[in-house]
Amino acid sequence: MPNICKLPAIVALAGLIASCNFITLPPAPAPAPDLIRKTTVSSYTPERPPHVQVWLIADKLHTGMVYPYDWLIESGFIPPENFPEAKYVTLSWGNRNAYMNKRWLTPIEVFNAIFTPSPSVMELIPINWDITEVSPNQHIWMKLIPRQQGPYVATFLNHCTVSGSDGRPVIAGASSWGGGVLLDSPHAYYFPRICNVWTGQALESCGANINPVLSIHRDLLVHEAVRNDFAEIWDGSGNKYIPLSH
Repeated sequence: MPNICKLPAIVALAGLIASCNFITLPPAPAPAPDLIRKTTVSSYTPERPPHVQVWLIADKLHTGMVYPYDWLIESGFIPPENFPEAKYVTLSWGNRNAYMNKRWLTPIEVFNAIFTPSPSVMELIPINWDITEVSPNQHIWMKLIPRQQGPYVATFLNHCTVSGSDGRPVIAGASSWGGGVLLDSPHAYYFPRICNVWTGQALESCGANINPVLSIHRDLLVHEAVRNDFAEIWDGSGNKYIPLSH
């Protein structure tokens, strides 16, 4: 017979795990009204269309996002000092130790990263080629979203960095590839608040409706993205293109 004295603690723990605040990063503030007005009332041109493409990328375990860089800057994203001009940027978030060491973690490091709150970073990498050329071995999904969603995306990304005295993100080190940077993040990393949860919130800033619990696992997060009309454009084989359905 189970020990009923432990039941309140078990219920409390279950409630904590189910809590969105325990799973997700703290919510980002609302975008500045002037940024919302700027992206809403400005006239659209062929160079500045009313919709932009955003991409979800994923390997077998991890996920990230790709955005047009000029759109992020227009929308209020604050890059680190001396970050190069780029056509796109790819971003992901995770445990600082794993990103900084650029190697598989030891069992003790894995335990600490997952089960104890640990420092985190957001990786920012410039891209100047086609997305599938840069990440040929990753699955890639794409969606057209309204341009005016930009301030929400930019505010979320700014919310995931620590600002220095100059108001720009603090650089923690070099990215794991691509000549980018790792930016200090103020949010603790632990299970279940892992990299895919960050991606789920990034998708939400694009206007998607994502269940935080389902964003923990890569496959479930992809299912949530597809449910929000993200279409697969690259199957991760490195040479097979999957055309968008019409």
